[in-house]
Amino acid sequence: MPEDTTYYKQVYEIVRAIPPGRVATYGGIAFLLGTPRRARMVGRAMSRLPSGDTAPWHRVVNSAGRLVPGHEELQRQLLEKENTPLRPDGKVDLNRALWDPYQEPEEEQAAETE
Repeated sequence: MPEDTTYYKQVYEIVRAIPPGRVATYGGIAFLLGTPRRARMVGRAMSRLPSGDTAPWHRVVNSAGRLVPGHEELQRQLLEKENTPLRPDGKVDLNRALWDPYQEPEEEQAAETE
């Protein structure tokens, strides 16, 4: 399958919009791009993130909140620096950390304090 660099750039644009302390899933990003069955393509795009790119790759997890295999320790450290809620099993607590791009930032802050 040929590289879809336009799609990859769209993925990276969404990843850059994920705020600190929040995460998105591969499937969620695919859904936002109008390609809900392309979670693996999002994963492929993330695995090909150009060296030196500042997109916060660590804010993308699988649908169970699992961290990137082979990069778990670094990803965990970066998420902890941003106070992203993690569960005791090391996965991201998606109930508390899943980013909703349709929610206004003020609404998000109010929901955190409740």
